[in-house]
Amino acid sequence: QVQLVESGGGLVQAGGSLRLSCTFSGFTLDYYAIGWFRQAPGKEREGVSCISSSDVSTYYADSVKGRFTMSRDNAENTVYLQMDSLKPEDTAVYYCAAHPGYYCAAYGWWASSGYDYWGQGTRVTVSS
Repeated sequence: QVQLVESGGGLVQAGGSLRLSCTFSGFTLDYYAIGWFRQAPGKEREGVSCISSSDVSTYYADSVKGRFTMSRDNAENTVYLQMDSLKPEDTAVYYCAAHPGYYCAAYGWWASSGYDYWGQGTRVTVSS
């Protein structure tokens, strides 16, 4: 059974940091690119970042570039999202998702339709 479980969310003050984790089971992580998405209250889900299966390429949304860093440990079946210099506008539920392919789609990695498997999400709240 395929499972993606996010953890690491919480409440943090603006300027602080959090590290989200996404642990996978039920499939081989090596064959999938992985994305992080977020959905703020009243807004559509948006792509935050994507990392290729072998960690050779990573993409970030402009809104998080320079502040967020995505990494993966295939041996541990875990993907991470290090979030630094957090802002109140980063408040959202964060989801990880698996894209069937070694590479993130260079154009369109941010589209949720390209991902087959999803976690349940972890909530991040950044206070001002």
